[in-house]
Amino acid sequence: MRIAVLVVAFTIALSLLAARAGDVAAAQSVIRAQEQAFVRDDATAAYSYAAPSIKEIFPAPDIFMSMVQSGYAPVYRHKSFEFGESKIDGGWIAQRVHIIDANGEAWEALYTLEQQGDGSYKITGCSLLKAGQSV
Repeated sequence: MRIAVLVVAFTIALSLLAARAGDVAAAQSVIRAQEQAFVRDDATAAYSYAAPSIKEIFPAPDIFMSMVQSGYAPVYRHKSFEFGESKIDGGWIAQRVHIIDANGEAWEALYTLEQQGDGSYKITGCSLLKAGQSV
């Protein structure tokens, strides 16, 4: 009986880990798709990955793109964009991204994403800090 309980517990734990890994992969896919939209200067596509709360602040793709260009230059244009660690808390994911900007400077971005009613993830924010600086 104990072995059966352990097998069931182990199976449940593995399925939860697989689900979490799938959620992280989905979130990273959203971030990567938005990053690629920035590379193409496709404001509409980039905007489509923003959460409703972001769209309330920036009500049109061109306004959103202008904000990214002026306030998030390392995200908008970069030489390197690599995923770091991620954390899951319920329907939220925090994803670190290591960025080397167009000038060769290192940055750390912390993206937050929220799972939507349809199961997809949308970006709720991005905090950007030059590597080596503290908050």
